[in-house]
Amino acid sequence: MRLFDVLGPVMIGPSSSHTAGAARIGYTAQKLLGDVPAEADIGLYGSFATTGRGHGTDRALVAGLLGLRPDDPRLPDSFALAEEAGMKFTIHPVELRAAHPNTAVLTLKSKAGRTLVLKAASVGGGRIRVTEIDGVPADFGGDSNTLIIHNEDTPGCIAEVTMSLAQRRINIASMQVFRAAAGGYAVMVLECDSHIPHVLEQQMAVMPGIRKVTCLNIDEPEECEEG
Repeated sequence: MRLFDVLGPVMIGPSSSHTAGAARIGYTAQKLLGDVPAEADIGLYGSFATTGRGHGTDRALVAGLLGLRPDDPRLPDSFALAEEAGMKFTIHPVELRAAHPNTAVLTLKSKAGRTLVLKAASVGGGRIRVTEIDGVPADFGGDSNTLIIHNEDTPGCIAEVTMSLAQRRINIASMQVFRAAAGGYAVMVLECDSHIPHVLEQQMAVMPGIRKVTCLNIDEPEECEEG
């Protein structure tokens, strides 16, 4: 057990699961979308739906979508901040099957027209698990530099991606592959030991068989990125 597991995250309360975890879900979704969403449909399941308002889950999710971290003192004011930013959002309960009781389903659209549908759960202590991206199963925590590849399930596609990372000496800590059906739509999730340059993300996006590339860097600010 880590010290973090005992003490919990640095956060704006009241709950690590319902507030800090919810903020992390929103923050991770915003990073994966690549921008503050212009439109956000937020579905809440289980205890997120029944007790979320009292714990500030709704405000925490909106704060995360605005790019605020769980310890940002502006978190309680997220609804007003969203209005200032021009972000339209709706919040409502959803029914899911076999889902964690602290689950949110976010359907996002950016000003540029990019879309993302993300299902994630707050699993305790401020930690989260992303369980679905754009309708395809996934399983990662958003606490490592992560590369998400949406691709056609064709021979050689995985090799091209891993070779591109190897050429830049980016080590893969873990890799998971999910697919809707053989030869159909698939998702690769690669958690990496080092920063993933956005220029590499752009290069991968035009590879044969690749439909969409998204990277989540947690190790340094985006303004410090270099090709």
